[in-house]
Amino acid sequence: MKNKSTLFLVQAAMIAAIYVVLTFVFAPISFGEVQVRIAEALTILPAFTPAAIPGLFVGCLIGNITGGAMLPDIVFGSVATLIGAVFTYYFSKKNPYLAPLPPIISNTIIVPMILRFGYGINLPIPLLMLSVGIGEVLSCGVLGMILFFALRKYQNVLFKKTA
Repeated sequence: MKNKSTLFLVQAAMIAAIYVVLTFVFAPISFGEVQVRIAEALTILPAFTPAAIPGLFVGCLIGNITGGAMLPDIVFGSVATLIGAVFTYYFSKKNPYLAPLPPIISNTIIVPMILRFGYGINLPIPLLMLSVGIGEVLSCGVLGMILFFALRKYQNVLFKKTA
């Protein structure tokens, strides 16, 4: 039991760390009304391990804090990633090709509200949803699925069962 909980914690911490590094390295395109957060490709990881759920949440939280985000973005942006991760975990059990949809949907709905009401970006919500949605499709849908197919071959080695 102790070994599984340690493995879970290590996997979650590694995913969080990678998320933070990717957010930091690609900071110029990770924030704003037109954004492609490369780290969001990692939202495919709950298809492999439940440890990715807290890992992505904590990674996004730290990434937003260190990226200089405002409090509404830190809280609600991280919650959007958490919602996406939880539903990715459940959707991927039914059909792995649906795995990128939850983070795309949750971020496309929540992040434009943060941009509009948290940052005061004076663009129509539908336009913000379109710009954020395109970025999410690129990061979660395209990059995430590339990551999915690359990791699928090695899932038994990389993601030993933690639950």
